[in-house]
Amino acid sequence: MNHNTPLSPRPLRHLSEVHRRVMTAAQLRSHGVPAAEMNEQCRSGGPWQQILPGVFLLHPGPPTSEERLHAVLMYAARESSPGVPSQPDADDPHRPVYAEAMITGLAALNLHGFSAAPPLLSLDRLDVLVPRLRRLRSTGCVRIVRTSALPTPRQITGVPVAPVPRALADAVADLADAGAVRRLLTEAVRGRHCEPAVVVRELTNAKLLSRPHVVDAVDSLLAEGRAIAEDRLYRMVREYGLPDPVWNVDLRLPGGPHLGGLDAYWPEQAVALELDTRAPRQGHRQDDDGLWSEYARKREHLERLGITVVHLTPKKLRDSMEQQATVVRTALMASADRDPAAYVVVLPR
Repeated sequence: MNHNTPLSPRPLRHLSEVHRRVMTAAQLRSHGVPAAEMNEQCRSGGPWQQILPGVFLLHPGPPTSEERLHAVLMYAARESSPGVPSQPDADDPHRPVYAEAMITGLAALNLHGFSAAPPLLSLDRLDVLVPRLRRLRSTGCVRIVRTSALPTPRQITGVPVAPVPRALADAVADLADAGAVRRLLTEAVRGRHCEPAVVVRELTNAKLLSRPHVVDAVDSLLAEGRAIAEDRLYRMVREYGLPDPVWNVDLRLPGGPHLGGLDAYWPEQAVALELDTRAPRQGHRQDDDGLWSEYARKREHLERLGITVVHLTPKKLRDSMEQQATVVRTALMASADRDPAAYVVVLPR
């Protein structure tokens, strides 16, 4: 028998190419291969090799990136259904769906297309995210990462992959190189994979913001995210023909208190626009609540003075710029039907 010989009683024709090359002991038994035959095929110089406990590579050479990915998922998923590592996909019954296991960390970022992530073959270990109570241990080329709340994976070339924010947190948890952390976080924002606030929230949940090199990278990330959001705001005004506002100003009552800073203000229409780039820090929910309270107080005060406040998030600007331009245009047009606003002093910020 060699790795090209069909296994009886069930042939391998129904399996994809990679799943003919990587199989679990349970799958091999279901094809009529007893344990003694597996051991014989994996002898020194034999045609097979055991790549992980209970997972076999049905050729003698080094595994490809694809084979390693499927091997670690087979190892992590094999316990979820006794004797069967995966259940068939309803749309494609020959492609397995790995139960309660997904690639995360640097390998996941590579699959998401991050140029700052190293090549898959250069990684000594591949991170696999599983539920906290699964009885698994890290071994060989697989590192088990546990979570109490498993996210919904994204399927990339038939491989379940953790969402970018979770994959980033798991990658950063294992990185001491400040430059590498900064490059990954920056690419997440510049590459439009996710917004800074989502990344920071995931890093906070992972209790990573106590590490100085992570905090420094997050500060750069938030500055980068705000710059990108401001650029989108300028582009929205230009591309959708909105009247030019005054940019980045502070408002004050004449001889009175400071009313707050704004990203854009249309004095003639008394319409203010504010970008919400809040992100939770240091794991304190009250920090986020405090920032929101500050936003709400400022908005209420301005609206009592007759100033309409438009509140935009970077995500809204990214995903629905035309709709946000319509919101601003509607507010500007509605100013003609409102009572005149209180006089305020506009100062550069």
